[in-house]
Amino acid sequence: MNRLSNVEFMLLQIIAESKLASGYQINKLVELRGYREWANISTTSIYAGLQKLKEKGLIRTEDSGHKSGKGPLPSTYVMMEAGTEALRNEILISLTSTRERDNRFDLGLAALPFIRNTEAVEALQKRQNFLEDTLKNIRQKYESQGGNQLPLHVRALFLHPMSLIEHEKSFVANLISELTGELEGDAHDD
Repeated sequence: MNRLSNVEFMLLQIIAESKLASGYQINKLVELRGYREWANISTTSIYAGLQKLKEKGLIRTEDSGHKSGKGPLPSTYVMMEAGTEALRNEILISLTSTRERDNRFDLGLAALPFIRNTEAVEALQKRQNFLEDTLKNIRQKYESQGGNQLPLHVRALFLHPMSLIEHEKSFVANLISELTGELEGDAHDD
């Protein structure tokens, strides 16, 4: 079977956890867990992903039996045996493979010689601020949902990106320090 997209992988996780979930409930859980920020997942991509999972025979829909408002009966999504197996395989693959890096940032680092050190320091300080804001937002979501009281798999969903951001902040701080040292060295050479 072809690998699942990030959206499909995430959707199978939520459906497996919920046992039975409507598109609305899935969308709310995506928001609560912070998937939007980490995986750039929109409401449209959620419904497109659900459709793809149905077409692949990994999930099926059932009428919820509960109607609220004037619209049609909402559908709920249920995992099929093939979906459980696909989810299991994807989990094992994702845990054993390396994490993708932000190639765009790496390209920017490789191009440092083409800008002034002062420009690089200013840009990296902005990145530090961005990383700090992102970390603060993730921590707030983590704490608002129960923090250390959350089940391990949910805690890990928050703690892993927080750890990565902390390490990147350290890397960027060291890079700024080195660039600032080069600026001071250049000033002494004048």
